[in-house]
Amino acid sequence: MPTLEVIEQLAKRRGFFYPSSEIYGGLSGLYDYGHLGVLMKRKIEDSWRKYFLDEENFYEVDPSTIMHEKVFEASGHLKSFVDPVARCKVCHTTHRADFIVEEFLKQKFTGMTPMELQELIKEHKVRCTNCGGELEEVGVLNLMFPLDVGLEKKGYLRPETAQGVYVNFQRQFEVLRKRLPLGLAIVGKAFRNEISPRQLTIRMREFTQAELQIFFDPEKPTHEDFISVKKYELILLPATKKKQSHVEIAVEDAVKKFGLSEIYAYYLAKIQKFFLEKLMIPKAKFRFRELDEEERAFYNKTHWDIELKLGSLQDFKEVGGLHYRADHDLSGHEKISKQSQEIFFEEKKFIPHVLELSFGIDRILFSLLDIFYEKEKDRTLLKLPSNSAPITVSVFPLVNKDGLDKKAKEVHKILKKELETFYDDSGSIGRMYARSDEIGTPFAVTIDFETKKDDTVTVRERDSKRQHRVKIDSLINFIEKKFS
Repeated sequence: MPTLEVIEQLAKRRGFFYPSSEIYGGLSGLYDYGHLGVLMKRKIEDSWRKYFLDEENFYEVDPSTIMHEKVFEASGHLKSFVDPVARCKVCHTTHRADFIVEEFLKQKFTGMTPMELQELIKEHKVRCTNCGGELEEVGVLNLMFPLDVGLEKKGYLRPETAQGVYVNFQRQFEVLRKRLPLGLAIVGKAFRNEISPRQLTIRMREFTQAELQIFFDPEKPTHEDFISVKKYELILLPATKKKQSHVEIAVEDAVKKFGLSEIYAYYLAKIQKFFLEKLMIPKAKFRFRELDEEERAFYNKTHWDIELKLGSLQDFKEVGGLHYRADHDLSGHEKISKQSQEIFFEEKKFIPHVLELSFGIDRILFSLLDIFYEKEKDRTLLKLPSNSAPITVSVFPLVNKDGLDKKAKEVHKILKKELETFYDDSGSIGRMYARSDEIGTPFAVTIDFETKKDDTVTVRERDSKRQHRVKIDSLINFIEKKFS
């Protein structure tokens, strides 16, 4: 089980991620991705696209990250997108009030008002974790980054990708032949001025979201393929359940027991399958947790978080969610823009409702490093599934002489046309294997003296260390069959 420090050192040492502007001391909550991080992140995003955009009338769009101030007046972010803050009277460190209370009292206090948090701070004599000083009264801070756009306009860096879809809904509905359901996805950056970002890429100020907004007729909250998942068992922790133990319940029973619509329950199943069957997350480390009215975002009618159990944090951590936003956003934009967001569909006029699938790509990447990290007696390795491992195959010469290094480079060039490959010829074969294992590479190809005789190479599997002799012209097929 890795610690945060272990993951941080691995990420820095091998080039997954590291603090932004590090040579100047860095900025908290901002991270740069190195070469391995970029490859791994791209694989996660591409898996997400391939899996969730496979339905008819589902498309990806790419709106601007800077948006008009009126967008966030309409969405409610200007008024409601705030966090409680408590500033130290002595050292002037600013803390997120609910976090510092949780740290002192070892309980969760999400959803409490600033006044309620103030009472807890006063009652339990909560002090600054930096210097022990007394805290000022709890206030609030809006989490959006404001920008001056030119000389006259005010804008904001988007705090979520979703609004870029909502302001373009009418245009996309028109050009996509006026059909529902309509799915519009964005994979891109969002920005939140977190008070106390922490836990590496778990809580950041600039982060990547993959979000899918599904517009549908509120009188038909169904899915044409519901029958295919109705017997599938969901892993759920309802808000009404006091103990931290989940229930496993068939989709059709969850609809009845928790008052879910069929379309909502269908996408719970689809999301769970993505994590368990595509990202290969162990079942015991996955669950949906329902948020009650006090916890969930102001725009959500129904909200279940996607949570993964992380050893480095010793708890389940949110990595995404499924949100029923109803017509909150489109109605808000209609009111502020004075432009109707109604559509005419199947002989009636209405404002569509929205189901939002939201995923934190940075959090998912961190979770994979945590979950698949293993420390054995003689090595450290990441047992990443092939579809999320940044490199699929490493190529080594046994020694850098007798033409083996030249042959190894030829093999590397062949494999690179089809697979993510890495060439290494520094150090002993044992050290090269160790480096390959530590970055999660499923296969290592070694060119040795037998290669010169019969054009075969040694293919070593990362997890089992099992070795195979394979002809060079059969290498790509062999590796692709293995990881598929």
